[in-house]
Amino acid sequence: MELLLPDVFAGQMFWSVVAFLILMFALSKYGFPPIMNILQERSDSIRGSLDAAENTREEAATMLEDYKKQMAEARQEAQKIIENGRKLGESMKEDIVKKSREEVEQVMSRATADIEREKELAVAELQGRIADLTINAASRVVGAELEKAGHEQLIEQYLSEVGSLREN
Repeated sequence: MELLLPDVFAGQMFWSVVAFLILMFALSKYGFPPIMNILQERSDSIRGSLDAAENTREEAATMLEDYKKQMAEARQEAQKIIENGRKLGESMKEDIVKKSREEVEQVMSRATADIEREKELAVAELQGRIADLTINAASRVVGAELEKAGHEQLIEQYLSEVGSLREN
Protein backbone atom coordinates (compact mmCIF):
# COMPACT_ATOMS: atom_id res chain seq x y z
CA MET A 1 0.00 0.00 0.00
CA GLU A 2 2.91 2.14 -0.25
CA LEU A 3 1.86 3.47 -3.58
CA LEU A 4 -1.06 5.30 -2.13
CA LEU A 5 0.97 7.25 0.38
CA PRO A 6 0.82 10.97 -0.25
CA ASP A 7 4.60 11.43 -0.65
CA VAL A 8 4.93 8.55 -3.08
CA PHE A 9 1.64 9.35 -4.80
CA ALA A 10 2.63 12.98 -5.45
CA GLY A 11 5.97 11.92 -6.97
CA GLN A 12 4.39 9.29 -9.09
CA MET A 13 1.75 11.71 -10.12
CA PHE A 14 4.32 14.31 -11.15
CA TRP A 15 6.30 11.84 -13.27
CA SER A 16 3.15 10.40 -14.76
CA VAL A 17 2.00 13.84 -15.83
CA VAL A 18 5.46 14.63 -17.25
CA ALA A 19 5.54 11.32 -19.12
CA PHE A 20 2.00 11.93 -20.35
CA LEU A 21 2.90 15.44 -21.58
CA ILE A 22 6.03 14.17 -23.34
CA LEU A 23 4.01 11.40 -24.90
CA MET A 24 1.33 13.88 -25.99
CA PHE A 25 3.97 16.22 -27.40
CA ALA A 26 5.61 13.38 -29.31
CA LEU A 27 2.28 12.09 -30.58
CA SER A 28 1.12 15.57 -31.57
CA LYS A 29 4.41 16.24 -33.33
CA TYR A 30 4.96 12.84 -35.00
CA GLY A 31 1.86 10.62 -34.55
CA PHE A 32 -1.24 12.75 -34.93
CA PRO A 33 -0.34 14.55 -38.21
CA PRO A 34 0.01 11.30 -40.20
CA ILE A 35 -3.14 9.93 -38.55
CA MET A 36 -4.97 13.18 -39.29
CA ASN A 37 -3.70 13.08 -42.89
CA ILE A 38 -4.93 9.50 -43.25
CA LEU A 39 -8.30 10.47 -41.76
CA GLN A 40 -8.48 13.53 -44.03
CA GLU A 41 -7.59 11.42 -47.08
CA ARG A 42 -10.21 8.88 -46.08
CA SER A 43 -12.77 11.67 -45.62
CA ASP A 44 -11.86 13.14 -49.02
CA SER A 45 -12.06 9.70 -50.61
CA ILE A 46 -15.51 9.10 -49.11
CA ARG A 47 -16.64 12.58 -50.15
CA GLY A 48 -15.31 11.94 -53.70
CA SER A 49 -17.10 8.60 -53.83
CA LEU A 50 -20.32 10.24 -52.68
CA ASP A 51 -19.93 12.98 -55.29
CA ALA A 52 -19.21 10.38 -57.98
CA ALA A 53 -22.25 8.40 -56.86
CA GLU A 54 -24.40 11.56 -57.03
CA ASN A 55 -23.06 12.34 -60.51
CA THR A 56 -23.72 8.77 -61.60
CA ARG A 57 -27.25 8.98 -60.19
CA GLU A 58 -27.85 12.26 -62.06
CA GLU A 59 -26.47 10.75 -65.28
CA ALA A 60 -28.68 7.70 -64.79
CA ALA A 61 -31.71 9.96 -64.27
CA THR A 62 -30.81 11.92 -67.42
CA MET A 63 -30.33 8.71 -69.37
CA LEU A 64 -33.68 7.44 -68.07
CA GLU A 65 -35.41 10.62 -69.26
CA ASP A 66 -33.68 10.33 -72.64
CA TYR A 67 -34.76 6.69 -72.86
CA LYS A 68 -38.34 7.63 -72.02
CA LYS A 69 -38.30 10.35 -74.70
CA GLN A 70 -36.86 7.93 -77.25
CA MET A 71 -39.49 5.34 -76.37
CA ALA A 72 -42.24 7.95 -76.74
CA GLU A 73 -40.82 9.01 -80.12
CA ALA A 74 -40.53 5.37 -81.20
CA ARG A 75 -44.15 4.75 -80.20
CA GLN A 76 -45.26 7.82 -82.17
CA GLU A 77 -43.22 6.70 -85.17
CA ALA A 78 -44.67 3.19 -84.93
CA GLN A 79 -48.17 4.67 -84.73
CA LYS A 80 -47.46 6.79 -87.83
CA ILE A 81 -46.16 3.73 -89.68
CA ILE A 82 -49.23 1.73 -88.70
CA GLU A 83 -51.52 4.59 -89.77
CA ASN A 84 -49.68 4.97 -93.09
CA GLY A 85 -49.93 1.22 -93.64
CA ARG A 86 -53.65 1.30 -92.92
CA LYS A 87 -54.14 4.25 -95.30
CA LEU A 88 -52.08 2.49 -97.96
CA GLY A 89 -54.14 -0.67 -97.49
CA GLU A 90 -57.37 1.30 -97.80
CA SER A 91 -56.04 3.05 -100.90
CA MET A 92 -54.99 -0.26 -102.46
CA LYS A 93 -58.37 -1.74 -101.59
CA GLU A 94 -60.16 1.18 -103.24
CA ASP A 95 -57.92 0.88 -106.33
CA ILE A 96 -58.58 -2.85 -106.58
CA VAL A 97 -62.33 -2.33 -106.21
CA LYS A 98 -62.24 0.47 -108.79
CA LYS A 99 -60.24 -1.63 -111.25
CA SER A 100 -62.55 -4.58 -110.69
CA ARG A 101 -65.58 -2.42 -111.41
CA GLU A 102 -63.92 -1.03 -114.53
CA GLU A 103 -63.08 -4.56 -115.69
CA VAL A 104 -66.66 -5.66 -115.02
CA GLU A 105 -67.95 -2.68 -117.00
CA GLN A 106 -65.55 -3.49 -119.86
CA VAL A 107 -66.58 -7.15 -119.85
CA MET A 108 -70.25 -6.14 -119.76
CA SER A 109 -69.80 -3.65 -122.63
CA ARG A 110 -67.87 -6.25 -124.66
CA ALA A 111 -70.51 -8.84 -123.90
CA THR A 112 -73.25 -6.38 -124.87
CA ALA A 113 -71.39 -5.55 -128.08
CA ASP A 114 -70.86 -9.27 -128.80
CA ILE A 115 -74.53 -9.97 -128.16
CA GLU A 116 -75.54 -7.09 -130.41
CA ARG A 117 -73.16 -8.26 -133.14
CA GLU A 118 -74.41 -11.85 -132.84
CA LYS A 119 -77.96 -10.56 -132.93
CA GLU A 120 -77.26 -8.57 -136.08
CA LEU A 121 -75.57 -11.59 -137.67
CA ALA A 122 -78.51 -13.79 -136.71
CA VAL A 123 -80.98 -11.22 -138.09
CA ALA A 124 -78.95 -10.97 -141.30
CA GLU A 125 -78.79 -14.74 -141.62
CA LEU A 126 -82.48 -14.98 -140.84
CA GLN A 127 -83.24 -12.31 -143.44
CA GLY A 128 -81.18 -14.24 -145.96
CA ARG A 129 -83.04 -17.46 -145.21
CA ILE A 130 -86.39 -15.70 -145.23
CA ALA A 131 -85.48 -14.14 -148.55
CA ASP A 132 -84.60 -17.55 -149.96
CA LEU A 133 -87.79 -19.04 -148.60
CA THR A 134 -89.80 -16.13 -149.96
CA ILE A 135 -88.26 -16.50 -153.38
CA ASN A 136 -88.93 -20.20 -153.36
CA ALA A 137 -92.49 -19.64 -152.26
CA ALA A 138 -93.02 -16.88 -154.80
CA SER A 139 -91.54 -18.92 -157.60
CA ARG A 140 -93.82 -21.80 -156.76
CA VAL A 141 -96.79 -19.50 -156.65
CA VAL A 142 -95.94 -17.81 -159.88
CA GLY A 143 -94.78 -21.09 -161.28
CA ALA A 144 -91.72 -19.67 -162.91
CA GLU A 145 -88.42 -18.20 -161.88
CA LEU A 146 -88.23 -14.43 -161.55
CA GLU A 147 -85.43 -12.68 -163.18
CA LYS A 148 -82.49 -11.41 -161.14
CA ALA A 149 -83.69 -7.78 -160.95
CA GLY A 150 -87.05 -8.99 -159.74
CA HIS A 151 -85.35 -11.12 -157.09
CA GLU A 152 -83.34 -8.21 -155.77
CA GLN A 153 -86.32 -5.90 -155.68
CA LEU A 154 -88.42 -8.48 -153.87
CA ILE A 155 -85.64 -9.17 -151.34
CA GLU A 156 -85.09 -5.49 -150.58
CA GLN A 157 -88.80 -4.92 -150.14
CA TYR A 158 -89.11 -7.89 -147.81
CA LEU A 159 -86.04 -6.90 -145.81
CA SER A 160 -87.32 -3.40 -145.30
CA GLU A 161 -90.61 -4.82 -144.05
CA VAL A 162 -88.80 -7.21 -141.68
CA GLY A 163 -86.47 -4.39 -140.56
CA SER A 164 -89.47 -2.18 -139.72
CA LEU A 165 -91.00 -5.08 -137.77
CA ARG A 166 -87.75 -5.53 -135.82
CA GLU A 167 -87.61 -1.84 -134.84
CA ASN A 168 -91.13 -2.00 -133.40
